[in-house]
Amino acid sequence: MPRLPFRRRPKPTAPASPPLDRTLTEEEQKRMTFFAHLNELRIRLTRAFFGLVVGTTIGFLLAGPALEILQGPYCSLVDQVEECELVTLGPTGGIVVYFRVSLMIGAMLTLPLITHQIMMFVLPALTRREKRFVLLSIPAITLLFIVGTAFAWFILMPPALGFLEEFQANIFRPEWTGDLYLSFVTALVFWMGVAFQTPLIFFVLSLLGFVTAGALIRNWRIAIIGSAVMAALITPTIDPVNMALVMGPLMMLYVFSIILTWIGRRLGGLSSAAQQPQPTTN
Repeated sequence: MPRLPFRRRPKPTAPASPPLDRTLTEEEQKRMTFFAHLNELRIRLTRAFFGLVVGTTIGFLLAGPALEILQGPYCSLVDQVEECELVTLGPTGGIVVYFRVSLMIGAMLTLPLITHQIMMFVLPALTRREKRFVLLSIPAITLLFIVGTAFAWFILMPPALGFLEEFQANIFRPEWTGDLYLSFVTALVFWMGVAFQTPLIFFVLSLLGFVTAGALIRNWRIAIIGSAVMAALITPTIDPVNMALVMGPLMMLYVFSIILTWIGRRLGGLSSAAQQPQPTTN
């Protein structure tokens, strides 16, 4: 009996899944971008670290004269030259202080290199306008830091040390150790230099549109409280004279910040208007 030809039914197939090539490519690109940023950060940090090592080596050669300069304010307090010597409480106290000063000098010498490496990592993420504002602010940062450190060294340091030396002199005999004295001096000078960056920070933020002069004026009470807290943290003493010596300049810097913020908002508005395309007329 002849077989009748039957048409075979096609086997049911699973629905085709959407192509994953595009999704995998995007994820792979994101992963490559992330690791590329990590690699770039590693390169920048490595260069800054080796620069700090070279600067610390140079600072090791200059630490002796630097210690004599840092010792100057203390020597001006004592009457006899023989007493103008800092105390060490351990066999390695002098070596630790010497290396600490060497590291501080190395950090100061390599500060331009460290700043350059940070800028090279951050600038690609900014717009052309933001890059211009950031790059133009670098010289002002250095200048304001120098002004702040000079203010702390020549104006704030003498009365602060004088108060600490004469505090309850009939009960306590001051014999300052090298590590504590140098830590106090360097911290006071450094943080005053950082505090003098406040106007420039507000100016750059106003150029970028993040803060206005009106907002700073409305928050003057918070500024007074913040200046008092900063003065208490910067100054090692609790007397009102030294705190006023710090709080007064901080408030003047806040007023100067308001003026620069107003100027920055006007400059930022003019720059944005100049960059907008002008409508063409037929």
